[in-house]
Amino acid sequence: MAHIIRNGGLTITFGYVLINTASAKEHEVYKILCDIPEMIEVTPLFGEYDLIVKVEAKDVDTIGNLVVDKIRTIPGVRDTKTLTSIEFG
Repeated sequence: MAHIIRNGGLTITFGYVLINTASAKEHEVYKILCDIPEMIEVTPLFGEYDLIVKVEAKDVDTIGNLVVDKIRTIPGVRDTKTLTSIEFG
C-alpha cells in the first residue's frame, strides 16, 4: 500500500519516479515535468538517475497511469523506475 495522508476525508497517495533521460535532454525534460500539476516536486540528480519526481495522486493505479501517460511520453525520457512508500499500521 502506498503512503496515504488523510485530510478531511480526502485520500492522497505519493510516489517517487526516478528518471533517466537521453544525453543532454535533462533540462528539457525537467521543464516539461515542472508544468505537470501532479508532479509536486522535481529534482535534478547526479548519478545513476537524472531526475527524481514526487508525484501526488488519488491512488497507486493513478500514479501508474501518470508515469505511462505523462512521464514516459516526454521526448528524451529513456527509462523510469517508480517507487511508492508504505503505510505502517
